[in-house]
Amino acid sequence: MVKNSFISVISQKEKEENTGSVEFQVFRFTTKIRKLTSHLELHKKDSSSQRGLRKILGKRQGLLAYLSKKNRGRYKELIGELNIRERKTH
Repeated sequence: MVKNSFISVISQKEKEENTGSVEFQVFRFTTKIRKLTSHLELHKKDSSSQRGLRKILGKRQGLLAYLSKKNRGRYKELIGELNIRERKTH
């Protein structure tokens, strides 16, 4: 599975490289988003989790916008591996 292989690549990177890289941060935000989404499917009225989800989505969107401007190839590769949609351009 692509996600599992990407997770193992990221965990290897975590041990070897800087965890502050944009790709690693986007990966961490994506895992948090998926966990919160599954939590909110059970607890629909949990407004504090909804707020946290919106904040994390905004942070991930900002990082993806930065990566899209700086290195389009890495951006395309990352969204393909994480299976997330491409950001809207205005």
